[in-house]
Amino acid sequence: MLTVIGENIIDLVPLDGDDPDNAAPAYRAFAGGSPANVAVAAARLGTETALIARISRDVFGARVRARLKAGDVSDRYLVTASEPSSLAVVSFDEQRRASYDFWLNGTADWQWSDAELPIPLAPDVTALHVGSLAAYLEPGASAITRLLRSEHQRGNVTISLDPNVRPNIIGGPGGDLSAARERTERLVSFAHVVKVSDEDLGALYPGRPLEDVTREWLALGPALVVLTRGGEGALALGRNVSIEVPAPKIELADTVGAGDTFSGALLHSLAHAGLLGASGLARLLSIDAAQLRPIIEAATAAAAINCTRPGPNPPTAAELADFMAANRPT
Repeated sequence: MLTVIGENIIDLVPLDGDDPDNAAPAYRAFAGGSPANVAVAAARLGTETALIARISRDVFGARVRARLKAGDVSDRYLVTASEPSSLAVVSFDEQRRASYDFWLNGTADWQWSDAELPIPLAPDVTALHVGSLAAYLEPGASAITRLLRSEHQRGNVTISLDPNVRPNIIGGPGGDLSAARERTERLVSFAHVVKVSDEDLGALYPGRPLEDVTREWLALGPALVVLTRGGEGALALGRNVSIEVPAPKIELADTVGAGDTFSGALLHSLAHAGLLGASGLARLLSIDAAQLRPIIEAATAAAAINCTRPGPNPPTAAELADFMAANRPT
């Protein structure tokens, strides 16, 4: 079973055409949050998936639970919390790329204690995915790091990371990201699989060539590091392999949840190929281009499908298969 740990956030997405002057837009509420999106994306593709999350008792928490149930995400690690749900207001630039303003103070997602976390994970868990705000915001972030360290030392579970940094939230005084960069590198050292966007890597290492940083992260310990580059596709680096995969051409709706869909599809494809868990790590360490390319192509295609529809809305296995068949190079 793939297990994901992290937040659920209610994304308030502006409705197109509601107010041409954008003075008082109306919003539609989507249950999102990067880790929750990853869990839903993998489960929709057919991988048995659980989410470790603290979910509020409020009306938005009920919506979160309904979304997870509809997406076939297991509730075995969900914790009912008294704090309110986390919120984000979404805005778009001219290219429909999303940015977020967050309401997070005192909300449910960041209040983890060791007693609430499943340490150790159940024997059927083959992979643990972490990332986004839950990996950075205290007091919960330190508890999550202890869980990752414990599972890394046990060696039975593939640890996956998508930092998905939010500089305006995790930056220190004056926007200083040095502490976040240090925490991220510590998380990378625990991980076997890392996916990171060019936007995130550029925020953490301004002015640095991104491919150089990607290779430095690979040297910290992961078996696989994937750099996603939006419409330019993805670069994947393993111990003995480097490949680039272009992004399919699509009609863009928005980018909400695209990176999360990539991560979910990446983990699904790795699971399908038998590359997760203790038995899969040796094969992942020696993966070659012929094995890796279809995995990255599937993740890239899944993210592209998500971008053709509003909000976080990853594809099913049938939708992904049809899309890849229709977009196969001739």
